[in-house]
Amino acid sequence: MINAWMNHQISNQFDELENYNLFETDTVLQEILLRYGSQDQTTLAEFGQQVGSSEYYQYADLANKHTPILHAFDARGRRKDFIEFHPAWHKWMALNRQFDTHAHPFNHPNSSSKWVEWAARFYLAGQVECGNLCPNSMTLGSIPLIQREPELWAKIGDQLLSTEYDERDVPISQKKSIWLGMGMTEKQGGSDVRANETLAVPVAESGRGKAYLLTGHKWFFSAPMSDAHLVVAKTEQDGLACFYVPHWLDDGTKNNIYIQRLKDKVGNRSNSSSEVEFQDAWGIMIGEAGRGIPTIIEMANYTRLTCSVGSTAMLRQALVQCIAYTRQRKAFGKHLAQQPLMQAVLADLALETEAAMQLSFYLAQCYESDDEVSQAWKRVMTPAAKFWICKRTVELSGEAMEIFGGNGYVDNGIMARIFKEAPVNTIWEGSGNVMCLDVLRAIGRDPESLEVLFKNLASTAMQDETLKDELQSLFKLLQQSPEDLQFMARSLVSRLVILAQAVLLKKYAPDFVSTAFIQSRYSGFHGRVVGMLNPQHVDVERLLARAFAA
Repeated sequence: MINAWMNHQISNQFDELENYNLFETDTVLQEILLRYGSQDQTTLAEFGQQVGSSEYYQYADLANKHTPILHAFDARGRRKDFIEFHPAWHKWMALNRQFDTHAHPFNHPNSSSKWVEWAARFYLAGQVECGNLCPNSMTLGSIPLIQREPELWAKIGDQLLSTEYDERDVPISQKKSIWLGMGMTEKQGGSDVRANETLAVPVAESGRGKAYLLTGHKWFFSAPMSDAHLVVAKTEQDGLACFYVPHWLDDGTKNNIYIQRLKDKVGNRSNSSSEVEFQDAWGIMIGEAGRGIPTIIEMANYTRLTCSVGSTAMLRQALVQCIAYTRQRKAFGKHLAQQPLMQAVLADLALETEAAMQLSFYLAQCYESDDEVSQAWKRVMTPAAKFWICKRTVELSGEAMEIFGGNGYVDNGIMARIFKEAPVNTIWEGSGNVMCLDVLRAIGRDPESLEVLFKNLASTAMQDETLKDELQSLFKLLQQSPEDLQFMARSLVSRLVILAQAVLLKKYAPDFVSTAFIQSRYSGFHGRVVGMLNPQHVDVERLLARAFAA
């Protein structure tokens, strides 16, 4: 007799993919590292194995469910401003520190592929847990600024570069390693940093390397648990300047930085973001007086690159999860991955992901050199890539969630976390409009960089009639008035990025990838929804086999 209570049989249900090596299953990443002569594959394979383990997927889940807690006061009312994190957060922070995600280019200055190797680390980690990449990103971007301040670098340089994690909230002099954050945004200004009202008054002498007291607020103070922050404030005599503001002072007392609250964010839940007030907070000026924005923007050029790489990581994880899931899940008598319409969606996701990878890693390699081509790519394409890749990740993470159906929409899986995480990179370090304006600003200030960029693109684009026509069309578009260019900036930047991606795929990817990308991206239907491909132009089997080498 059948037990009446045994009527709930589970079949055709599959968990999200875990326990796989993120590096060894990524053909494109391996090709990129070989192209740039990296000898780092063994370390990256070890990192990919740890990141892809069920243990670290679980840590990622826990760190985002058990979000940071602010303890502003102790039991007797004394101010402490301590942020408590779940142990899972520290596991991720320690792993990234161990594998040098925060400082690899500066710990390996003689490697000719150090920035690509850094990007590989950031990309692998960002596929599973994105929140902890914020302090890694800001610490990375702060290092070249601090290196130009000899006295400060001598004091904290070793701790910035250290690969040993130290979670203690104690003065820097007592720590094995430290993290740096950033404080720019104020209520009244947002992206308009020139509207900042935080005031810095010199303790004695004024100028670079001198001590100041800061009074004011920051509406978004990134990673307030960091050991120090780079902060933009105005001075009475010299305009805006950049300041190094430590969490603790040398005498063992806490600096006068008071956390008002932690932000309750849509995503990026594992990481703390805050509002703070400065009440005569001590700091020292770094960079030249009156050059606060150019100084902090230099840091932002690095962190904008991290946004592109981080969003590419989300695209990659969403793609892999979708391929693994559809190869197991059945509907209408066949596996989903065998259904032609699903194949169109998966193939489109694969094309978008590889295009983002090729652009992000090529940009990272440009940070190795100061030659005119690398400079042009960095100046023009860093904000452009940040705009496009991060925007596309928001849209495509929704498509990936849809592939999982209702299982993707529940909050106990990685698909929902990626979906909520994706928008942060479109906003942090400048919204989409700011990025497009920065592209126009770069072109306006240095027209030669655009000429160098177009010549570099032309060396490949002229081999393909579609790309040749697009290059010439874009060049004509750029001749319009500044007002019209600004009105059309999103269209211009989008087209510029797609052209750059097409050129890179033409140069570095197999023909079946570049042909499918060019034919689809320059059809009249591209961008309306994912999966609008012509089957005559797409080799689905080879595309998906390349996308996930499982």
